[in-house]
Parts: sequence; structure tokens; C-alpha cells
Amino acid sequence: MDGIVKAVANNLDLKQNKPLKELVLEAFRKTIILGEIPAGSRINEKKFAEELNVSRTPIRYAIQRLAAENLVESMPGASTIVKGITIKDAYEIYDIRKELDTLATRKAMARMSEDDFETLKNLLERTQAELGQVPDTTVVEYFSDFNQFIYQHCDMPHLVTIVFKLQAYLVYFRDIAITSRERRALALQEHWRIYQAMVNHDEVQINLIIREHLGQSLQFIIKEMRAHDLD
Repeated sequence: MDGIVKAVANNLDLKQNKPLKELVLEAFRKTIILGEIPAGSRINEKKFAEELNVSRTPIRYAIQRLAAENLVESMPGASTIVKGITIKDAYEIYDIRKELDTLATRKAMARMSEDDFETLKNLLERTQAELGQVPDTTVVEYFSDFNQFIYQHCDMPHLVTIVFKLQAYLVYFRDIAITSRERRALALQEHWRIYQAMVNHDEVQINLIIREHLGQSLQFIIKEMRAHDLD
């Protein structure tokens, strides 16, 4: 099996209860973002379909979605070139996220009721209780739930739309950032600090803690990207 096809195959998790086209898309996206398909590589739709033993339809779907996400470029003659993502991209995306997350958190804080704060606290307590006991994928979802809760309560649909457009990158950046159990434990502590600042309605602390939290995640991601020889 071709090395690039093998890299995608290694990230193709057929155990998930999702349509095949979505699983193929996720495998391609993760492989490209991790740099396991180098920028400039060509994706041959027919070759991938044959070696992955799937029809060309999910491969074509994945390529179309990746092109919309600016991770690949479709060239004349049905050739697809991987654009990939660089460390510079990671810095830019995290700079954007720092601004959006601090704003969303301040707005959510002002709108949340006592019941909302209790719900968020319960989520953190559940994450803490199950941090080392449940499958890693479940813990990852808990971290996502924390962020989604804030986005849902900030009442800023345009901000959420911008975040959604970055989601292709953020999902895998998130996964990279909390693959380490030690990093997950630290990230949970940071989420508790964000929650407490929200309870105290302390905007200064919210700004400081979120920037520190995302800065720590970024440094972990940069380390992993350099391990994959991305620049």
C-alpha cells in the first residue's frame, strides 16, 4: 500500500457509527492537518478508492469538502493537490480563537442563569470524576461540551459561525492538545479557572486565563507539528 494511502488508512476509524463518507473525510482531514500527507502531494481518487477498498463516491465527497476547507486544491484535469497546514497557520488560528473565545465567554457569563452555572459546574465535575476512567474519546467530548456550552450561551450567532468555519482545524488541534493525559489534567484545571472567573464575573481574569489556556494548548500542538516536520 502506498505510504500516503497507508497514512489515511491508519486514521480511518470504521468503528464509529457514522456514514462512510464522513469517516473518509475525517481520516483525510486528520492526516493532512497532522502533516502525514505532505503539502504538494497529489491525491489520486482512483488509487485511494482501490487501495482503501471503497467506492470513489466517499473519496470524491472528501476531496470536495477538503477543497471547501482550503486544505486541498483541485487543479485542472481532475488532479488534487494537498495544501496542508503550517505552524504559521496554527499561530494565526489560535490568535483568532483567543479573541473569539474571550469575547464569547464574557458574553455568556453575562447571560447565564444560576441554573446554567450549575450545569456547567456539573459538566466539569463529571469530567474530573471520569478523567482517567472512561475512553479517551468520551473525555475529549466533555472538553468540547464545555466550549459548546459557552458558544450556545453567548448569544452571538455570527461569532459562532466564524468558529464553525474554523472547526475543521480546531477539532484536530483539540485532539492533538489533549492526547496527553497530563495535558488533559492541566486543561481541566484551566477550565475550572475559567468557570470560577465566570462565576465571579471577573472579565480581567477571563481574558488572562483563556489566553493562557489557549497558549498552553498551542505550544503543545506546535511541538507535535514539529515532530511531524511541519514548518
